[in-house]
Amino acid sequence: MSMSDPIADMLTRIRNAGLVRFESVDIPLSNLKVDIAKILKSEGYISDFHIIKGNNKQGVIRLDLKYDQNKQGVITGIKRVSSPGCRVYVKADEIPKVMSGFGISIISTSKGMLSTREAQKNGVGGELICDVW
Repeated sequence: MSMSDPIADMLTRIRNAGLVRFESVDIPLSNLKVDIAKILKSEGYISDFHIIKGNNKQGVIRLDLKYDQNKQGVITGIKRVSSPGCRVYVKADEIPKVMSGFGISIISTSKGMLSTREAQKNGVGGELICDVW
């Protein structure tokens, strides 16, 4: 079955797994999702991710979720900004702050998928994929 928005599906799986405090969550594999997972790991929102090749054509990416000492998820919110029906683009100097700078945006740029800090450092804008806080 094909999905109309696989990124929204990924974000929903992460959100739901965090709410029930799963240690990890499996997501169907794609290069875009691997790029998002790399940013989530580099920004400290997940502890690690693994690519698992299955018997079928498409493998899965397993995200190891991160929790604090009180068993509260590090990801308290994750929201899709741009969707297939309504794309949202920003210039480099117009990148919005998420939660007054406590969160990040993931942006698809001409230099690849970047976090808010990296996009501002490189001076590039692009499509706002999602906000994480």
